[in-house]
Amino acid sequence: MDLTVSTILIAFAGVFLICFMKGAFGGGFSIVGIPLLSFVMDPVTAGGLLAPLFIAMDLFALRYWKPSTWSKPDLVLLLPGLVVGIGLGYVLFRVLDHRAVAIVMAVVTLIFVGLWFFSDPKVTIRPRSTPKAMAAGLASGVTTMVAHSGGPPLAMYLLPLGFSKEVYAGTTSLFFTVGNATKAVPWLLLVRPAGNVWIVMAICLLAIPSGVWLGWRLHGRLDQQKIYRACYGLLVVTALKLLWDGVSGYLA
Repeated sequence: MDLTVSTILIAFAGVFLICFMKGAFGGGFSIVGIPLLSFVMDPVTAGGLLAPLFIAMDLFALRYWKPSTWSKPDLVLLLPGLVVGIGLGYVLFRVLDHRAVAIVMAVVTLIFVGLWFFSDPKVTIRPRSTPKAMAAGLASGVTTMVAHSGGPPLAMYLLPLGFSKEVYAGTTSLFFTVGNATKAVPWLLLVRPAGNVWIVMAICLLAIPSGVWLGWRLHGRLDQQKIYRACYGLLVVTALKLLWDGVSGYLA
């Protein structure tokens, strides 16, 4: 990776956007900033750059998403699957075609959003389900390891529970705090940052405080229904990005 002004500015903007999403929605939409990074580095290098930065983002975000915003019963169900999924994702990353994984996840996510779009738009509380929570944690672990896109499986489980916006964001934040800390080691085994990557990483650390804070401020200004609409909208964005990555990879 060449160390140029454009590389630094675009990488900084990508990390800032991810931090903004983490402050506004608690995490899970990291893939939204990755297209920006892809302009100046390959996706694997971007993944290695982001892996340590995610930990710093999460630790800073916990200033805002305190234990009172965590749904502890759901986290107990979700986290074991997350850890197992990250291990499985590490194996998949090494042996399977990432393009197929991206396409499948994109299609499932778009179907989920479509079902929500044509149903009653009001948020209704539904009972938690242990099998669904375990499946969501596992799927999120695989996709966050393979493509930094663990948000859709988690959202597909949490959104129908009808949490308040604070509990939704806080639960998501802690979930990915654990996930990002767990996947940092396997990612650094796959991609070992060197040279210019460390310099860009150090500069991007400066984007974390302001990005998370501004996202958190936005979260406080939006009502709950708008937060849920935004989450579903972001699911579409991330799904389309995954679909594009998979299909264009095969076409290339």
